[in-house]
Amino acid sequence: MPGTVLLLAASPVGKSRLVDAASVLPVLAAVPPAVLSGTETANVVELADPLEPQTVLTRLRAVAATPGPLTVFIAGQLALDRRQHLPHLALARTTPTTVRYTALPWQWIREEFRLRAPGSTTLFLDLHADAETWGWLRTHALDSGRNNAVLGRIAPPPSRRRVATPAYMKTIATILRSGHRPAEPELHQQAFGRLGPEAYGDVVLSVPPAPVAVPGGFAPRPPYRPERPGPRTPDGPVGAEQAAPAPAVSPPRPQDPHVQVTAAVQAGRHQEADALALAHEQAATRTHGPASEQALHWSEVRADLAMFARDSARSCRIWLTVAETRLAAGQAPDSPAVEKAVDRAHHQWGQIRDKARAQELGALLAQLRARVPGRRPGALENVRKQLRELQATPF
Repeated sequence: MPGTVLLLAASPVGKSRLVDAASVLPVLAAVPPAVLSGTETANVVELADPLEPQTVLTRLRAVAATPGPLTVFIAGQLALDRRQHLPHLALARTTPTTVRYTALPWQWIREEFRLRAPGSTTLFLDLHADAETWGWLRTHALDSGRNNAVLGRIAPPPSRRRVATPAYMKTIATILRSGHRPAEPELHQQAFGRLGPEAYGDVVLSVPPAPVAVPGGFAPRPPYRPERPGPRTPDGPVGAEQAAPAPAVSPPRPQDPHVQVTAAVQAGRHQEADALALAHEQAATRTHGPASEQALHWSEVRADLAMFARDSARSCRIWLTVAETRLAAGQAPDSPAVEKAVDRAHHQWGQIRDKARAQELGALLAQLRARVPGRRPGALENVRKQLRELQATPF
């Protein structure tokens, strides 16, 4: 049966752009359609920097209706709308204040593929998150549908005045241009193996489809059901938020401290954000202990806050401390939380421009890498090689 391939690359025009998503399309387009799909023949649908979410939705519905295997390649950047704080794929006209009206709600992608046959849909994602979305990802997963295989990465915001490239997707395309298409999990692993230290801090997406069959159809969705796709108005999709009247009285709830921290970061008050997070870290340490998940969570928040403030050395140091604390508490070197901490320390270390601090923290990172090599080959040797280069370069 013929397959279908959707190539979608989208990012804002102007200063809101974090990644040059469309730069990957020529590389993907050079791959034969059958290789992209893994079928004998395939049809390809391409969307380069689309302007309107409804245009993308129309294409999503068209490819979702095809009966054969569907492979979707999406490169772009994620942003949250300011009203519901839900993830969106930013489009060409998207700005931080217009996400709700000009970006594609990620739930539309999930909903359009929801009724496809389990195991028939594969998504390869190369996404960059803005600062607010990166914080949101600490407590939320990017839901792309339980019946779909999802492979790829979500990268943190690039450094200031730098536009990133969809390096994971370009590597996928480069591997496929050989004409050989490995099994999808192997293709994913090969791509990450070639990315190097730049990708050590990424959120890695490696989700096989997990269909749950019930008599007469699919298992029900989770209880939470966000608004459905539909025509958009200045107040949102037609019919949204009108299913039931609002309660007459809404009881107060205490403000989430993460909201306060995020607001401070968005306003550029990085020291205030760190002070808030530090206060919560110290309170959690007093109540639960320094190795508790509550205290370590706020340590990790502070590491990300340092990244947002462009203080890579401080971010690296905090991630190293988190990793050491987890190891000292008896967590295994190959546990996801330990590997994440070391990977992100490695990523931030690569951004340090002060040679003295890079040497100091590199020595600590090398010791940790010897215990926590991670899942990507060559990480320890990468640290040692860069340390040798630093030592050979005069200050």
